[in-house]
Amino acid sequence: MTIQDLKNRFGIIGSSALLERAIDIAMQVAPTDLSVLITGESGTGKEVFPQIIHQLSSRKHGQYIAVNCGAIPEGTIDSELFGHEKGSFTGAHEARKGYFEVANGGTIFLDEVAEMPVATQARLLRVLESGEFIKVGSSKVLKTNVRAIAATNVNISQAIEKGKFREDLYYRLNTVPILVPPLRSRKQDIYLLFRKFAADFAPKYRMPIIKLDTESEALLAKFYWHGNIRQLKNITEQISVIEKKREINAETLLKYLPQQQTSGLPMVMKQEGSNSEFSERDILYKVLFDMRKDLTDLKKIVVDLIENETGTEQGFQPENEPLIKKLYQDIGSPETTIKLGYGTANHTSHPVHPVHSVHPVHPVKEAGGAEEIQEHEVLEDQPLSLQELEVDMIKKSLGKHKGKRKSAAKELGISERTLYRKISEYKLDR
Repeated sequence: MTIQDLKNRFGIIGSSALLERAIDIAMQVAPTDLSVLITGESGTGKEVFPQIIHQLSSRKHGQYIAVNCGAIPEGTIDSELFGHEKGSFTGAHEARKGYFEVANGGTIFLDEVAEMPVATQARLLRVLESGEFIKVGSSKVLKTNVRAIAATNVNISQAIEKGKFREDLYYRLNTVPILVPPLRSRKQDIYLLFRKFAADFAPKYRMPIIKLDTESEALLAKFYWHGNIRQLKNITEQISVIEKKREINAETLLKYLPQQQTSGLPMVMKQEGSNSEFSERDILYKVLFDMRKDLTDLKKIVVDLIENETGTEQGFQPENEPLIKKLYQDIGSPETTIKLGYGTANHTSHPVHPVHSVHPVHPVKEAGGAEEIQEHEVLEDQPLSLQELEVDMIKKSLGKHKGKRKSAAKELGISERTLYRKISEYKLDR
């Protein structure tokens, strides 16, 4: 059986290399009795892989039981998994078989295994290593022949460090690891999944199939998809039911995409116990503050130069040259010549929006006849509106690219979705 045959059989959509790698591992390990640990974010479709392994194994005629360990209360999980004897606890009116006894000769899928209590993990480890278990309220050792497949969306290494997961159980379950990729790593599959879901919902709700235009397709591919396939399916269903127009554009699609969007840039991971968060506005503030500091330093150097007109060592020092060159690349007039105490440096500048203005310098006559500079006039800062700067940058970029938002967003260094939101926020589309 090929990978494509398997995808057709289990309804798997996509041609991502990471997805096909995960399917291939499942096919290879299926004929064995090795334990498998499936990892991946919530909503990636981890539950289909235990079914693949079970159906391709020699146990396919045996019982297949899927257990959500996170949904079973801590006080009853031992009874659910291993069974109990009559009268073993309050409410135990009769003996009951556990999942490991029922699934003898078959496969048991332990979903969200990292949510299992530590005491139960010890009993699970014994079953996996020796096939032996004891019912709650009994002293009789029972045997079972069950293949265990586990799955989790939790970082097991961190859980081990915190003492929430047994390290020996991890190595016992993780004989063969399978990583299910997140949807954002399968960009070529996103639109295929959208079309599949749209085609499924159309007859269900007796409506024509919704379609996306080119711009909305690109927006769909750039979205971060925290909820992965589950989130994509939910959004497709919402649009199918609510929208009257069957041709969906980017503006309409944005209404259904959550505002808490993460761009395709590398993520700044928040460490536990840290309150630091980063946003586009924070980054813009930092850039402006850095620019302000550089300009202030430049003004001080200019004052020093004017006060020391001879260009001696008391004026511009050689160590100031890197700062001067850096700032005069952005500020000043074309072909600016800076006279240094040890030579000259020519720079061609490009005009930008000044953050601070330098006022004319007026000499002040002192009693001794020497001219001194009122430094406070040179260093006086003008307040700058971040909103005005942002609006101006967006307008100029849109004008430069003749209204093409994708190109403008790329030049501005922000996501296309963020640009849409800013245009709407500042009412630039009117």
